[in-house]
Amino acid sequence: MRILTRFAVVFLSLSAAIGAPAAARADAAFDRWLAAQWPAAQQMGISRASFEREARGLEPDYSLPDLAIPGKPQKPSGQAEFVQTPAAYLSDKAIGNYAARGRKLAAQYSGELAAIERRFGVPGSILLAIWARETSYGAAKLNHDALRVVATQAYVGRRKDEFRAEFLAALKILDEGHVRRADMKSSWAGAMGLTQFMPTGYLKYGVDLDGDGTANIWTSIPEALAATASLLREEGWQPGRRWAYEIAVPAGFDCTQAEPAVTLPIADWLKRGVKVADGRRIPPAAMKDPASIIMPAGPFGPAFLTPANYFVLKSYNFADLYVLYVGHLADRIEDDRPFARDWQQIALVKTRDLEFMQKVLTREGFYNEKVDGKAGMKTRAALGAYQKANGLALDCWPDAAVLKHMRGG
Repeated sequence: MRILTRFAVVFLSLSAAIGAPAAARADAAFDRWLAAQWPAAQQMGISRASFEREARGLEPDYSLPDLAIPGKPQKPSGQAEFVQTPAAYLSDKAIGNYAARGRKLAAQYSGELAAIERRFGVPGSILLAIWARETSYGAAKLNHDALRVVATQAYVGRRKDEFRAEFLAALKILDEGHVRRADMKSSWAGAMGLTQFMPTGYLKYGVDLDGDGTANIWTSIPEALAATASLLREEGWQPGRRWAYEIAVPAGFDCTQAEPAVTLPIADWLKRGVKVADGRRIPPAAMKDPASIIMPAGPFGPAFLTPANYFVLKSYNFADLYVLYVGHLADRIEDDRPFARDWQQIALVKTRDLEFMQKVLTREGFYNEKVDGKAGMKTRAALGAYQKANGLALDCWPDAAVLKHMRGG
């Protein structure tokens, strides 16, 4: 009874603070959800005044993607890494333009980037490339109210628990005065600042370089890049090691081996006929480093030898095309050379067809990952295993021949 009474008091107080009874507002259920967040906010040390100030007038934004509203179709996110071909996403012209701009920024911020690398071990070119990919060196306009975004996703999104933590973290940021609410803008997914941090990431990785008591990822280029370096170091970035090497695989290479679970020391891959294709020398100290091979476009594009730093970059964005973009752009900021092999134009398989393939692969024991309609590395390796088991041409690629065989079966 005591708990119920306390909750009722909190709810009534919050309703009054918002400025109208819940029944009079557009979304009474959201108001109830919002009131229920106060105990957790209080436990995090957020003041009652801050909570009530930020809750006042807060409403969900049902126009956002990735929501799970009963009776309404889900609006897809349209994330570029999953809806563009490698040739389109890794546009040589676009990357070349960003590289030219990156070289100027590298010179402009040479002192700050050197200091960040000494502290965190991450090269400035990698940080600049992430900044370019995330917000076009700050030119991209972030128009969403970050608190409203994470509140909406926590209330009615597909990952409510995850975003509830982000909502509370956003309140904590505002309570501590790191940024004004009007300036705390984000993407539709709640990522903030020049290099796109979620609120929990900001609290964990933010770096105050100038001693003013806050990590300014919104307008301070050095502090935004330092936060990124802080994250990468925490995720295991290895100083002095490359993110990847473009390679040529030997004739007859088994494409089912091109996935993260298959690792060998770099020297052993070279003994098996793999050759570095981009003209870069692998230092003797790296020869014992474990690495895997990826072929993002199957037989229709470059292949890569991926040591640990490749997967550290995936902690920023899990999509392989994202990592290839950032890594290649970083290389071109330092040395403006295109990929050794061109990306061919390929047709993307329809999502529903890929989902069908994944279901068949799951049913027949080749695949045990999420059915998501995306041709990731594990899906392609499973397709290769299916091709081998059924006497089909082996290329680990979701083409019409594999689809026809599966439908016929």
